[in-house]
Amino acid sequence: MLDVRRLQVLRAVVTSGTVTAAAAHLGYTPSAVSQQVAALEKQAGTELLERVGRGVRPTPAGLLLTEHAALISSAVAQAESALADLRAGRIGTLSVRYFATAGSTLVAPALAQLRAEHPGVRVDLELADPEDPFQEVVRGRADLAVVVQARGRAGDGFRLVHLLDDPYMAVLPLGHPLADREVIDLHELAGEQWVGSEPPGPCLKPVIDSCAAAGFSPDFV
Repeated sequence: MLDVRRLQVLRAVVTSGTVTAAAAHLGYTPSAVSQQVAALEKQAGTELLERVGRGVRPTPAGLLLTEHAALISSAVAQAESALADLRAGRIGTLSVRYFATAGSTLVAPALAQLRAEHPGVRVDLELADPEDPFQEVVRGRADLAVVVQARGRAGDGFRLVHLLDDPYMAVLPLGHPLADREVIDLHELAGEQWVGSEPPGPCLKPVIDSCAAAGFSPDFV
């Protein structure tokens, strides 16, 4: 197997025209450069350089390996650049799980901004399991999940980041004693009849929990 480092030494000799110039470019001694080329010739089983005056020129085999060394150098540079982009978050895949109503209000504008700032990042979007929105993050199947969650809860295998507080509105009939109020204490609605328009889930649970904290259970009729 040909040694990649020795291929790059050969390339430096061929592009500079002399062993001495290649040594100066690489930071080696001329003797070390000559030894590397000799070892590569032994690996290749043929001469790679021939003397011309005070310099050297590649044999057909030397020219062939120099061309491949240039390709290898370019591939390594591309790999290093891609790795730097990946580390900086400019490329890669981001797996996101979210609940349905967050799609238009939170996920869509965030995705638009992400694609504008990091067009090389591919985003994998799927709805989260409403029964356990954290499970795919904990198991490493998703990078993050957008969830409805009471503050203060944490768990093993994930970290909670507070995005925003979603305000809830009390919709009351015209003429109701509380209809003209801008802010209502939740306990003031304890005796009211409530409209329940969704099955148990992540959006209803905060209402139930908040009412419980206010000392009552809403009367869904």
